[in-house]
Amino acid sequence: MAVDLDETGVSHPLDPLTTEEIAAATDVLEAEWDVADDAVYHNVVLDEPAKEFVRAYEDGDHFDREAFVVIRQGGETYEARVSITGKELLGVEHIEDVQPAITPPEVDQAEQAVINDPEWQEAAAKRGVENFDLAIVDPWPASGFEPDSHADRRLVRGLSWIRTEEEDNGYARPIEGLFAFVDLDEMEVVKIEDNGVVDEENPLPPEDADFRADRVATRDDFKHLDVVQPEGPSFEVEGQTVEWLDWEFQVGWTPREGLVFHDVTFEDEGEKRKVLHRASASEMAVPYGDSDPNHSWKEAFDIGEFHVGRMANVLTEGCDCLGEMHYFDVAMNDTNGDPKTLPNAICMHEEDDGVLWKHTEWRKEHTEVRRRRRLVISFIATVYNYDYGFYWYFYPDGSIEGEVRLTGIDSNGMVPAEEDATDTNGEYELVAPQVKTSIHQHHFNFRLDFDIDDTPNRVKEVHNEPVGSERKKGFKAKETVLETETEARDDIDPLNGKYWRVESTETTNSYGRPCGYKLEPHTNVNSPARPTSSTTKRAGFIQNNFWTTQYDPDEQFAAGDYPNQNDETTGLSEWAEQDRDLDGEDVVCWYTLGVNHVTRAEDWPVLPVEIASFHLKPEGFLDSNPAISLPPEPCHTEHDLTSVGDD
Repeated sequence: MAVDLDETGVSHPLDPLTTEEIAAATDVLEAEWDVADDAVYHNVVLDEPAKEFVRAYEDGDHFDREAFVVIRQGGETYEARVSITGKELLGVEHIEDVQPAITPPEVDQAEQAVINDPEWQEAAAKRGVENFDLAIVDPWPASGFEPDSHADRRLVRGLSWIRTEEEDNGYARPIEGLFAFVDLDEMEVVKIEDNGVVDEENPLPPEDADFRADRVATRDDFKHLDVVQPEGPSFEVEGQTVEWLDWEFQVGWTPREGLVFHDVTFEDEGEKRKVLHRASASEMAVPYGDSDPNHSWKEAFDIGEFHVGRMANVLTEGCDCLGEMHYFDVAMNDTNGDPKTLPNAICMHEEDDGVLWKHTEWRKEHTEVRRRRRLVISFIATVYNYDYGFYWYFYPDGSIEGEVRLTGIDSNGMVPAEEDATDTNGEYELVAPQVKTSIHQHHFNFRLDFDIDDTPNRVKEVHNEPVGSERKKGFKAKETVLETETEARDDIDPLNGKYWRVESTETTNSYGRPCGYKLEPHTNVNSPARPTSSTTKRAGFIQNNFWTTQYDPDEQFAAGDYPNQNDETTGLSEWAEQDRDLDGEDVVCWYTLGVNHVTRAEDWPVLPVEIASFHLKPEGFLDSNPAISLPPEPCHTEHDLTSVGDD
């Protein structure tokens, strides 16, 4: 692995900004522009270089570094671009009528503003709350539901719960029907919404919901499992560059998306062949279906409105990952513009995943098996009650799997003590006395910037179709080129085996097949939201499972750059209306992965992981199975098959 450090201290033009670079960028901005004392820095991130530059880049080449900065001051939002290499401000633009994402310090300050508010305290006291210091408040986005009198403010809508003591699970006792709107610019409560006490005699749920190991009885028949690699892992790491078997890629990070992959290549007979220029989770919409006015408004964009990278966990060895691990620290700015390091934000390790390929030669009494080991790169973010694990798996056969694991505590509400568990109308489930959890969905959009063989690409829809035959059972995989962006809006069809193929228009394998990769969907779900709903308007990307657009470096996020308090349709569905040509172009595929969460009692007090994923597989990209060259595991070569066929 040939890696040279540029004079900036980074090894690749797509490496995330270092702490030194973040500090340098803010220093330049503050020296050349009038940054207010109370300005809030939202993002100081790498302004990624043009794709043409990255294509031409070779180890050791000089490259400049630039930063993209989002800053809010005086109730207005500004974008700045700074040359770190040249130590100069390249420009500042006022972006009108937008709200940047909600930052962690704003969450903490808004919570305290609510707890200290006299009107909120009076309403909470009516519900049996005595010690306000034990309250917790989650400031949700107010998007689409801003009070008319305050619609022009930067708002959040606070939901409240109450603990019985400091170490209690506060989500066990919702303070139902009480909401507080907080202006984040002024950090003051501007409106209290009190929809009434649900149960005067039993104003709070009665039970704890403990789950911590020091507060529950743990079993003693669950023996410790260890993963040992005495020879060490098979991957190599230099800076942000990872090599594993035939794979090579850059591990990137942004506060908004979290984990990002750049410049993904697969080595084929000594040649590093490009698969993806960039891949990440670009947006996530979480609409709730409960028609109860206290819950029907719930709708969060956890990537665009909160920035999951800022909510990433510090991963701990032996818990979040097992085996021989490599951790990546990440650098991010705080709201003052100062650099901070989040240690162990990304975990990388190998894990066994069953059989990759196998064949038994029963005539020769010989078996060959190769294990399906995979390289796992992951991070986990906690957004209030929910915990999201983003996992990317790289396999020896040239395939990649993107996966999301959802766990944590369901957002909940309270019902009267006499509530009948059979009278929920399918909109919610009783999970504890007087505690309900509502039906909801999670829609994750993944932006996949394919560059198969660094050539122009095209996209095809593929599905099974019958063909005429004497026995009337023939069928084929019918391929249809998606010529334009409008044609490339599509949905899964598992019963007909539908998938989408991205292929080069210039390279073929040895058999004349265009070199390509297919996007193979796994489980998914469509949104039942009506076309005029706030969900459909704001999260236009959920209207279809699959989209393709012509590459535009300014089109990065499926719900647009600023979804917070944006009630209009922006982003992917707007861009696709341009109906640009796709055949023989630089294309970007967007896959919306939906999870339907009909809640259940077994999800309480902490949800066992829900798993959703999709797969990218080489299809004609190679001439044969690249995993044939894997060595067998030491413990097996041949097996005794004398019993085969014996009666």
